[in-house]
Amino acid sequence: MAALRRKFGEDYQVVNTNRPTPFSAPVKKKRQRFVDKNGRCNVQHGNLGGETSRYLSDLFTTLVDLKWRWNLLIFILTYTIAWLVMASMWWIIAYIRGDLNHGHDQDYTPCVANVYNFPSAFLFFIETEATIGYGHRYITEKCPEGIILFLFQSLLGSIVDAFLIGCMFIKMSQPKKRAETLMFSQDAVISQRDGKLCLMFRVGNLRNSHMVSAQIRCKLIKSRQTPEGEFLPLDQCELDVGFGTGADQLFLVSPLTICHEINPKSPFFDLSKRSLMNEQFEIVVILEGIVETTGMTCQARTSYTEDEVLWGHRFLPVMSLEEGFFRVDYSQFHSTFEVPTPPHSVKEHAEKNSLPSPLSTPVPALPECHAARRDRVFSVDCISTEEERGHQGGTGGRLPSKLQRMSSSGKEDLQRKVLLLSSQHSEKACSTGDLPLKLQRLSSSSGPEAENRLQLKSLKVGFEPMTQSTGDLYQHSLAPTLAPAPAPMYSPLLSGAGRLEDKLPAKLRKMNADR
Repeated sequence: MAALRRKFGEDYQVVNTNRPTPFSAPVKKKRQRFVDKNGRCNVQHGNLGGETSRYLSDLFTTLVDLKWRWNLLIFILTYTIAWLVMASMWWIIAYIRGDLNHGHDQDYTPCVANVYNFPSAFLFFIETEATIGYGHRYITEKCPEGIILFLFQSLLGSIVDAFLIGCMFIKMSQPKKRAETLMFSQDAVISQRDGKLCLMFRVGNLRNSHMVSAQIRCKLIKSRQTPEGEFLPLDQCELDVGFGTGADQLFLVSPLTICHEINPKSPFFDLSKRSLMNEQFEIVVILEGIVETTGMTCQARTSYTEDEVLWGHRFLPVMSLEEGFFRVDYSQFHSTFEVPTPPHSVKEHAEKNSLPSPLSTPVPALPECHAARRDRVFSVDCISTEEERGHQGGTGGRLPSKLQRMSSSGKEDLQRKVLLLSSQHSEKACSTGDLPLKLQRLSSSSGPEAENRLQLKSLKVGFEPMTQSTGDLYQHSLAPTLAPAPAPMYSPLLSGAGRLEDKLPAKLRKMNADR
């Protein structure tokens, strides 16, 4: 066991596989914080080399920044050493002048009266420095060196008093203690506010004195790697808590909830409930303001790690209305409760809403060129189909030879004219191709059945919307083709009245009668 621990370290533990052990989730190791909850920064400067002399160039600030125990030690040592040095100088003057041997001689005038040893010289210095002046020990006019030392003692004492007392006064009046009465919530929460996902935390002021011009800022501390491959440890990124709207300027009379909206500009744009468990970041909160009583600038800090960010929580209200005043219950300052919150990130929600619905996808329409081409093809097919029907039905065989020659001579011209007109409307082309052959079949028949059939055909064609225009078009276009006929052959369709045989030329009526 000792060998295993030496090999793998003290954290290595041997698990007994013979006895089943209950499963326990691994405890996540507490991560090192950049800023503690009390605002202290966990940063130590080392290997300064020759740069330590810079601290002595600003000795006053260096003494103020020291801890209290070092300040008190320096304060006591400075006064003690100064007193001992000055007392020694007075004793040396008395020793050189021989005042120590004539201390009790009434006829001898010493430099300092009643100074005949070191304790008496020390007491004289203390009485002079503290301006006590008991009157038993005093300096005489027969000692010029004593007068010069007295002047030097007064100047040096004033400098030491101003330096040390001023340092202690600044140390005691530092606004750091004012920051102790500024509270931050233990946890930050993520939930919806006004339909938007927000990161929120709470701040409060325990004193009745206000913080003038209070302003709050947030920094995201997170390591990242640039596209160029550079690793940036503890990279700082600003979190918007209302710079554009002025929400970062606080009127800190009662506890306030600071809100950071998670939008495409936020570094938490792709943060979801699941990814929050795997993230490593730290949010540093800085509250600055002027202390109303002293007029000094105060700064309070705290931080929130990823373990202290609660997804789907909201802070409990702490304000209540009493008789004539508002009451703040600080016992519920850190309390939260769960609220329904979507677990996905804002980025996923935006991508989901931007996807088009398959039901609303429009069907692309055919271009005009395709529609015109389709009309032309349909017209040609219609003409060819009607011709095939005429040949199969034997209509051309029943017509006289002269009409067959007339029909065959005008066929090519008819097809060419129909092709030119078919691009305007497909229904015109089909009707134009149908009319000659139908009328030929009608003209070849005789008797009352033909008349009834002709009337039905004309009536049927009359219901079509393009019958009138088609007939007119055909009448004008086929006039040169049917030149031997003295009258138009299709006028019965346009008029819809009278017999067809009466309208035919005399030669055609004779040919029909012979048949």
